[in-house]
Amino acid sequence: MGHDTRQLIEELREDHRNMALVLDVLEQTAASARSGEDPDFELIDEIMRYMTVYPDAVHHPKEDLVYGELIRNRPQLASDLEDVPADHRQIAELGSKLRDDVEAIIAGAAVRRESFVKDASDYVRRLREHMQWEETDLFKRVDEMIGKDDRAINIDEFQHIKDPVFELEIESVFERLTASLKNAGCGVK
Repeated sequence: MGHDTRQLIEELREDHRNMALVLDVLEQTAASARSGEDPDFELIDEIMRYMTVYPDAVHHPKEDLVYGELIRNRPQLASDLEDVPADHRQIAELGSKLRDDVEAIIAGAAVRRESFVKDASDYVRRLREHMQWEETDLFKRVDEMIGKDDRAINIDEFQHIKDPVFELEIESVFERLTASLKNAGCGVK
């Protein structure tokens, strides 16, 4: 189980690297809106579909599993972690708000450019802050827990779900996002 547990943590770290690449594309696209250009809203819609299909629905629940195991098995390492699930919910809410903006724009509804830019900036900033905290604080605690006990995280019931953009079987609904990542030289297949 130790190898599997370490593999799960490495998957979480890899997800963060991939999410950072997607956030880069979102940030660049939103910057074009900030400067008065018309951004590729279909690309932004695809980005936000990805963020709700994978990070919100798969990545964050995996992290919540890890946090729960840390709290149960090593409470002394888990101080100040009780807000993690609420952080994930807040990030998902910010993402839903941005996705709603984009879907409304695509449908032809009037959405103020400033509102869209603010919502995109808030989402990117909050998710980047959260991932940075996890990398510099939380994951170090988890590494310490695993180092002490290879069975620290019970992943027997965990089911691996492939990332629909970064793993081998890229879903066709994310073709625009995949092409943007390739054009940016992000090493996407």
